[in-house]
This record gives sequence, C-alpha cells and structure tokens, in this order.
Amino acid sequence: MQSFSIADARSQLPTIVHSVEKGGATQLTRRGKPVAILLSLKEYETLLSQGKGSLLQALTAYQSMMQPTIDDISNKEVDSWRDKEIGRKLPWE
Repeated sequence: MQSFSIADARSQLPTIVHSVEKGGATQLTRRGKPVAILLSLKEYETLLSQGKGSLLQALTAYQSMMQPTIDDISNKEVDSWRDKEIGRKLPWE
C-alpha cells in the first residue's frame, strides 16, 4: 500500500487518485502516523455491501449484547464500586 503525508498528498492528489482508481489503497499520514485511507469508489461500495447495516446499528447491537442484566451483578460487585474513603474532614466536625 502506498503511503503519503498529507502535505505530499496535496501536491500529488491527481496522481494518487489515478492510482487508487486502478485498484490500490493509499494511506495518508500526519506526522508519520496513519490517519486515513483512500479507496476507489468501487472498493468502498464493496465494503458497504459486505457490511450488515450502519456503524450505529453495529454499536447498538454490541452495546445491547454487552450490557449485563441485573441478575449478572452481585451485591459484592456493587460494593466494590463504592468509595470506601471516609471523606474529607469538615470545619464544623
């Protein structure tokens, strides 16, 4: 996969787009760290068609799957969440 800094990609955008259209992906970096991927429209549509709905739907499904039921949480676990510190001393105490 090709990789370009964002600054370099600005000056070479037409070349990068032609390369991506031919079937490759190009990674964009900022300060040496990957931040984006450029894909052809065809590859993007293929990825969308393989998915099972939107990102929001996937997150909602994952969240509902991971939420414990009230029966899964013991009193001991709830007690472990509570702060055991006495608290600060108040001036009138």
